[in-house]
Amino acid sequence: MNPELFSPILAAALSRGGQYADIYAEDTTVTSIELQDGRVSQAQQAVLYGAGIRVIHDGQTGYAYTMDLSPEALLRAARFAGSISGSTSVGSQQPATPPDTFCWPARETDKTRLPHDLHPPLAQISAVPSHRVRQLLLRLDEEARQSDPRIIRVKAALTQRIQRIQFANSQGEAYTDQRPRTALVVRIVMEQGGQTQMGMATSMMQMGAEFVTHERIQNVMSEAISRAAFLFDAVQPQGGEMPVVMAAGGSGILLHEAIGHAFEADFIRQGTSIFTGQLGRQICSPEITIVDDGTQPGDAGMLRWDDEGVPGQRTTLVREGRLESFLYDRISAEHFHVKPTGNGRRESFRYVPQPRMRSTYMLAGQATEEDIIRSVRRGIYAQVFTNGQVQIGAGDFTFYMKQGYLIEDGHLTRPIRDVNIIGNGPQALRDISMVADNLLIDHSASMCGKGGQSVPVSQGLPTVLINKLIVG
Repeated sequence: MNPELFSPILAAALSRGGQYADIYAEDTTVTSIELQDGRVSQAQQAVLYGAGIRVIHDGQTGYAYTMDLSPEALLRAARFAGSISGSTSVGSQQPATPPDTFCWPARETDKTRLPHDLHPPLAQISAVPSHRVRQLLLRLDEEARQSDPRIIRVKAALTQRIQRIQFANSQGEAYTDQRPRTALVVRIVMEQGGQTQMGMATSMMQMGAEFVTHERIQNVMSEAISRAAFLFDAVQPQGGEMPVVMAAGGSGILLHEAIGHAFEADFIRQGTSIFTGQLGRQICSPEITIVDDGTQPGDAGMLRWDDEGVPGQRTTLVREGRLESFLYDRISAEHFHVKPTGNGRRESFRYVPQPRMRSTYMLAGQATEEDIIRSVRRGIYAQVFTNGQVQIGAGDFTFYMKQGYLIEDGHLTRPIRDVNIIGNGPQALRDISMVADNLLIDHSASMCGKGGQSVPVSQGLPTVLINKLIVG
């Protein structure tokens, strides 16, 4: 968009008395190449292009988007957003006046970059050439089959999304950004003694062509193979209520789903979160500190600016067991009279932003993983999760654990699989009694869904002991 259009479009959006307006324009290219059984089975490319205009009046939102970026179409969308925002009729209230000039943050071409300017310059972000992807995927197939004769099927896909964003609001703030995101998914099917098992592993980072290295592909492939092979010897344990040791890294999905969503400030504002009214209170052990971080370079949840123009930052949610902050977008921050935390996110220009997590993890503690395992007489060590269900308001959850180990007399013994872990998120947080010193951020291809939108996230966890959960 021509930046000279910002002021007239925002003026049109505010013409019915709106208090705030913003423009979010996007040009995104998604390329995907898939390999199956030694050949490229699918290749596709999609383009997403358009702009969304939002108007806020007394906490109510009017939103319109268009894939036509002509001045006429943008002005129509702006007026339409203003008309459905709950604003008063024309002339009954003095509208807010957008500025003629805008304050641009440091751009990619500037020599001086802001502390939160975490991506490399635009010139260094490049797409992965399709012929190179094909060669790498074919090599992955060949090396996988050579590594284990039990492998009967290899399926892999590499997807790259390069998102170009332009943003401006009625407060005179503006930025441009480019967000690359590349993901690799590998599925391995193995056969042994008439049984077949499937293992899957993924990796996703905010990177361009530099994501695709032989080492990364080897690591993802090896993880998928080991997960498939593990299942041949694994058994289902006897169920019941017992201690559960959550392994470092991927087990952070429990933190994200069962607890993290309840910190999002729209649920607090609506009074549907179990943490409503708990700010400042002790909600778990003083050993526990939880953060939501948008500043880790390359991380899937990294944001230089969120989708409302707020700088990326790190937010401490729980400090030494005390609930310190929620995750605020502009609307919820205005409602609670606090500053937004850079958590306003949206899937694309077609959607309004919501308070969403970025990279959510628990800081390391003082114990060792060995100490935690030795403290358990009988329980399970949960290692790989595949899916689950959560009731956000109450925090009740059921997670499906694909692989782990039985703990007997302080030792990992038999491999186990296909286990449901059932509990309540806030109660499980209170029941964490030991936190290890081995924090690991999981960089698998995690997408978080909420309100019909999906955004990339990551999560992390050190090894922790939850005193009791139901194992089914």
